[in-house]
Amino acid sequence: MTWLQALILGITQGLTEYLPISSSAHLVLVPWLLGWRNDERIVFPFDVLVQWGTLVPVLIYFRRDLWAILIAGWDGLRQGSPFATPEGRLGGWILLATLPAAILGVLFKEPIEAVFLQPVVAGALLFGTAGLLWLGEHLGRGDRDLQRMKAWDALVIGFAQALSLLPGISRSGATIAAGLGRGFVRPEAARFSFLLGIPALLGAGLVALKDLYRIGFPPQAIIPILIGFLSAALSGYFAIWGLMRMVRRRSLRPFAVYCAGVGTLTLLLFLLRG
Repeated sequence: MTWLQALILGITQGLTEYLPISSSAHLVLVPWLLGWRNDERIVFPFDVLVQWGTLVPVLIYFRRDLWAILIAGWDGLRQGSPFATPEGRLGGWILLATLPAAILGVLFKEPIEAVFLQPVVAGALLFGTAGLLWLGEHLGRGDRDLQRMKAWDALVIGFAQALSLLPGISRSGATIAAGLGRGFVRPEAARFSFLLGIPALLGAGLVALKDLYRIGFPPQAIIPILIGFLSAALSGYFAIWGLMRMVRRRSLRPFAVYCAGVGTLTLLLFLLRG
């Protein structure tokens, strides 16, 4: 893997992890479209560790929310009422919404991995992301904020996140669309989606690190991973910043159109290449 490939893939990871266009699909499609044939011994650790690079921007951007949730949870545990405050309840809803993807990811790990590197599957499932975004905007006439969230809301959004175990289904797109469908205003749906992504990224990274430890770490991957990690962190921050500004005023339908367009292009190229 060259430094330029690492830079392109790092930026791709950072932008598409938080923009509702599916990072998993783009990390499969970009090398396929450009005809790259990288060593799998480098690609796997690169994908694992660069994905953790996208944790950095969300931790920085939502540092005040996270600190408030941690303080409220700690104080609540000491007092025997961890969900007594709005921040404590928000932390509880994040944990509850994390369960569906965690459980299904463990149960169906092998079948999911079997389809993960197939470009035609990723391209086809981008239509699913487009549909979820369009449906969320169509149904979303919300006036709720996160203080009015209930357990059922968290579970619905959590099952939407579980859909993103498949390549082509955007995690942020599915969870924001589900939040809109549950009546939350767009900025609040996006805020919960990003906060929910923290345990998801941590958990996926820990599972992948176990596999990485088993197969070993190639020394030649150090420089590409460093470039990819830093570029993913920087581009991820701008993606979060830009999307949070956008959702205050505009809908997510342009992203739905983009996903449908990329999905169509992928399927056409797949047929042409035979």
